[in-house]
Amino acid sequence: KLIPNPTTPTALVNNALFPFPGQSVMTIPAIKVDHSLSRKAKLSVYWSTTNSQRARALGGNQGDGLPFPITEVKGFFVRSQTERVNFDYTLTPTLLLHLGAGFLDHKSDTTSELTDYDALKGIGLRGVPLNRTFPKFQGLSNAQGGMKNMGNNDSAIGRAVLPTANASVTWVKNNHTFKAGAEMRLEGFIGVIYTNTSGFFSFSAEQTGPAINGLNLGGGTVGHPYASFLLGRVNSLNLTEAPNFRLAKQQWGLFAQDTWKVTRKLTLDYGLRYDYSNYFKEQYGRLLTFSAVTPNPSAGGKLGGVLFEGTGPGRCGCDFAKSYPLAFGPRLGAAYQLDSKTVLRAGFGIVYSGTGDVAGATGAFSVSNTFSSPAFGEPNMILNDGISVPRSQYQWPNFDPGQYPKLGTLTSPNVYYDQNAGRPARQWQWSIGLQREVTRDLVVEASYVANRGVWWNSAGLVNNNALTPQMLAARGLDATLLADRSLLTGNLTSAAAINRGFRAPYAGFPLTSPVAQSLRPFPQFGTLTPWWAPLGKTWYDSLQAKATQRFSHGLSATGVFTWQKQLSMGSANVPNVGGGGGAVNDVFNRAQNKYLSPFDQPFLFNLSVNYTVPALDGSRILSWAVRDWTVGAFLSYSSGMPILAPTSNNALASVLFRGTFANRVAGVAPFTQDLNCHCFDPNAKFALNPAAWLPDTPAGQFGTSAAYYSDYRQQRRPQENLSAGRVFRIRESIIFNVRAEFTNVFNRTQMGNPTSGNAGAAQTTNAAGKTTAGFGWINTANVAAPARAGTIVARFQF
Repeated sequence: KLIPNPTTPTALVNNALFPFPGQSVMTIPAIKVDHSLSRKAKLSVYWSTTNSQRARALGGNQGDGLPFPITEVKGFFVRSQTERVNFDYTLTPTLLLHLGAGFLDHKSDTTSELTDYDALKGIGLRGVPLNRTFPKFQGLSNAQGGMKNMGNNDSAIGRAVLPTANASVTWVKNNHTFKAGAEMRLEGFIGVIYTNTSGFFSFSAEQTGPAINGLNLGGGTVGHPYASFLLGRVNSLNLTEAPNFRLAKQQWGLFAQDTWKVTRKLTLDYGLRYDYSNYFKEQYGRLLTFSAVTPNPSAGGKLGGVLFEGTGPGRCGCDFAKSYPLAFGPRLGAAYQLDSKTVLRAGFGIVYSGTGDVAGATGAFSVSNTFSSPAFGEPNMILNDGISVPRSQYQWPNFDPGQYPKLGTLTSPNVYYDQNAGRPARQWQWSIGLQREVTRDLVVEASYVANRGVWWNSAGLVNNNALTPQMLAARGLDATLLADRSLLTGNLTSAAAINRGFRAPYAGFPLTSPVAQSLRPFPQFGTLTPWWAPLGKTWYDSLQAKATQRFSHGLSATGVFTWQKQLSMGSANVPNVGGGGGAVNDVFNRAQNKYLSPFDQPFLFNLSVNYTVPALDGSRILSWAVRDWTVGAFLSYSSGMPILAPTSNNALASVLFRGTFANRVAGVAPFTQDLNCHCFDPNAKFALNPAAWLPDTPAGQFGTSAAYYSDYRQQRRPQENLSAGRVFRIRESIIFNVRAEFTNVFNRTQMGNPTSGNAGAAQTTNAAGKTTAGFGWINTANVAAPARAGTIVARFQF
């Protein structure tokens, strides 16, 4: 009775359309007060709050127009509050004290408007762990009709609390300016995840068509998932109690520095900074991690279970990772005036990043307890009978070292701390350059700027559950032989596997799994990806030239040209410091994975121009109307980003559980069209050349290709923005400001990137000759940059 009738009952499918309202309301009040308490003391206070509500909308909010309680719709509600206090006190004419503190309280909820639904009273469903939202019913339709998904399942309540503080003292003595201080940043994250707490029930055609198992019906189907739903025959159930967690970490910094004017021509800057940062930990030790040395009772006692921090039953009394205590960063800079218009500058420093952020850690609490059909066509449960799964199988927290894998599966733990997750990335930076005043208003400079980075987060360089040729050789197998590859990709019940003595590694191992799975170091699991593994490296070298035209006749401009090269190893993902990566060819041959960064752009040119219209002679009214308007432009032009090399089709991923890249063919151009020429129609031509790649690397072998090549890049994507504004001073204390900003001001249309993952993917066109799929296909339904957009802002100050 909760399901509404069709709105177009004469149609058999797609016969229900329910309009729904959508709204988004955001309020952001802010107050800032600056007050001079005395001639020596100044106080600055800032407060702001953000209240954002999106109750019903398309996209991630899953608006569907269905009525409560069965609708999938959910709301996004943000309530954030920021306070900052700064105090400056002049102790003596040459000694200044600064104290600062801040607090951010950010609440972000994704939840249904209905949070008190009782499944027993509403639909007679017994055994639901938490009566909060309508249970999730999924998979009720197929091509022959049915009903869309019902119920809101994935809601969560989160709160981030970030107190900060800093203190510093500045002392000017003779030719020295000394400064010393300390910084503190605490990060706490509190969350409750309600996903699957009302039950996630999946339905299939199997329960109303069991006779089709193993039969080829030539495209036909037997059974219907909606019929299975009407009979209450559930194919699989996902159930959990609500994880309620508290994550936290802390960061501290100390520094001391001096600016020493040695002579009238020479100035030195030198200092030392110390940073300490730990990794995110759960306050009560309820966060698990994969442990390679813990016996797993669910895998016959084989090593590879889970453990927990903290003390108490089921906990190790240990720390998952180590924090790095030696993050000392010396700094040295010098400026020497060669003549009255020329300055030589040089600098060197070591800097440390913070440890991993909370974004990855929160996903660790999305618990999945799936209970599947016991056999094809058999239901996992009958709705009318209620949920009968014992609480011990879905309770949270669960300190069972064998809770992974789930029964009959190869489910990996969703958390795996690297033992060095508390180590921050370290970067060596240096530069040397000349600055020259050409005229009174024009300054030019050129510098060599470089850095080297280590210990960047690089999970891609770790694969603790992959196979190597040596492991296979120990079992008498060779991945380069067709017969052995067929054996490895076949399941354990095959005659070849039985004849050669391969057996399940433990009781309960899924026999439908390939033989290769049974040979993995931890056969009970699939991929094991550690968090915050500090193995990534980066290399950056550049020549940077800059010209600055200071205000002259109302005009100022700055142009910066950079010629650079960026290399990386591993998944550092740090484009602003010359690194990046992620694509790994052979995880057990790390040296081979040093190649161009995915953020490498050899040439970059940025131009910023501002012009203020002067007063005009003649008409006072015309002069008042046009004067003091400021027109600005920001123009950015650069090389295109590299395109990732296609993957090989040699099935290595299914044999050794790690893939490789297709080998590049020397001397063959990778493009059939110049992506930047504006001279071809992507609806009629494919942009990439499959002949430039060997999609099938020799069977069982790793390719020798790099992940990125300098001559294999995306289309160049310029940024061209324009702004105009003016300040009207009505009185001394009353100001009216108006400003207009435009992005993509020339309304350039930029093509999407060509399909490049598989060089062997067939290039296809439809009957009209339009490209539709394949290697080098560009989907013209999408563009890479939005159309021209403008924003006008008016501000009244009094």
